[in-house]
Amino acid sequence: MRKSFALALVVTILAAFAVAIGALEGRHRRELDAAKKAEAPGPAAPVGGDAVRTPVVVELFTSEGCSSCPPADALLARLGETQPVAGAEVIALAQHVDYWNQLGWADPFSAHEFSERQGEYAARFGDGGVYTPQMVVDGGAEFPGGNGGKAFEAIARAAREPKAVVRLARAAEQADAGDALRLSVRVERLPKLTDGDTADVLLAVTEDKLSSDVGRGENAGRRLSHAGVVRRLTKIGQVGAATPPFAGEPVVALDKSWRRENLRAVVFLQEHTSRRVIGAASLKPFV
Repeated sequence: MRKSFALALVVTILAAFAVAIGALEGRHRRELDAAKKAEAPGPAAPVGGDAVRTPVVVELFTSEGCSSCPPADALLARLGETQPVAGAEVIALAQHVDYWNQLGWADPFSAHEFSERQGEYAARFGDGGVYTPQMVVDGGAEFPGGNGGKAFEAIARAAREPKAVVRLARAAEQADAGDALRLSVRVERLPKLTDGDTADVLLAVTEDKLSSDVGRGENAGRRLSHAGVVRRLTKIGQVGAATPPFAGEPVVALDKSWRRENLRAVVFLQEHTSRRVIGAASLKPFV
């Protein structure tokens, strides 16, 4: 009797243990699935060939010295290349900050102006600090740059907002110098601005298909690839509720090290105080 009772007790304990292990494994699988869904971009929505896409500016503040940044760089490149969000034309702006440069690796694509721009966003969002990787969508939403789910949602939401019409093309007459490009920019149908605010007209030049063999720092030994790297960002004008529509032909000086076939010109309107982006357009001028 004692042996039978002991055997039954052992069997009961083993069965309970197996059930507990199964429950823990199931919970672990659910947590992994939830994490994957949070990090992965949303599913690509079908868009007809003639569908109109609203330009949405997606900025990524990143650094080759940051070990968390490569997945965010890859996400930005994927958003720009595959355009997975219905109704949105993702315009990717990768801005490499310089505050990682003293920690082992000087990012060759970094500039202090991008660190300053990120600081302006920190003041706008009220979090008091900067971090990498950080993604900002149309100046109105920010989140860790590797979160594809949040990126998908923020881009879809931004594409539904009213936007100005920005027309961008190569100017009919080009600059005399061979290392310069003249553009034609026209802004029409400006949406209602935030009360008391004006909008800056900004011109960015980006370059795709860039890479580095990182020799030191957190990414030492890795070859990193980048897309949409901002080579130059300048203000070319300002618009307001009482100003006439903007029109201009800015001249862009082209660095000889830039590969022209990989360049893109981007013009976008951003409210000076609120940081809200209210219109954009992009152009590959040498394709």
